[in-house]
Amino acid sequence: MLEFENKYKSLGYKTILGLDEAGRGPLAGPVVIAGVILNEGFYNEEINDSKKLTEKTRERLYPIIIENSKYQIEIISNEEIDKSNIYKVCQNAMIKIANILKPDFTLSDAMPLNNEIPHEAIIKGDSKSLSIASASILAKVTRDKIMKDYSLLYPLYNFKQNKGYGTKEHFQALNKYGPCPIHRLSFEPLKSLLKEIRFF
Repeated sequence: MLEFENKYKSLGYKTILGLDEAGRGPLAGPVVIAGVILNEGFYNEEINDSKKLTEKTRERLYPIIIENSKYQIEIISNEEIDKSNIYKVCQNAMIKIANILKPDFTLSDAMPLNNEIPHEAIIKGDSKSLSIASASILAKVTRDKIMKDYSLLYPLYNFKQNKGYGTKEHFQALNKYGPCPIHRLSFEPLKSLLKEIRFF
């Protein structure tokens, strides 16, 4: 999990930033992007791609990562996503984080940045880089908490359980009640469904 960090440190880059997002695919809620520069010498063998960890493990690792890193978290609303597109808002947020934390080198999970930022976009980077995996945990835990809070505001959609993803239950609620204020109206198949389902 330190292959890429060690590679670039051996080339003279001292601080390595890992970037990842949570919530790129759901039909509702924000996308959360996190960036992590781990403290020199820090290693935790439990840290991995957040999707491979249980919720309990992610929540336990979250404060450990916070305490042993320099980090930044960006939350992009569904309205901002609809105004632009999910790819662009994720890319812009990652560039923003890199500009704030000012690392010597940046590793991202499959997302290319701009030519002004020394970086490598790694396919499945959240399971290959400790820094990216750490960012994926911060992003996932942050977004899950947001969706649980939204579930209290909009209980008809069970966001606590589905986190905004297009489950059968979620689609049934959409067909019955229409979209709520946190739905991404530019997303398919919701965009097409809007022609058939009624609004509040």
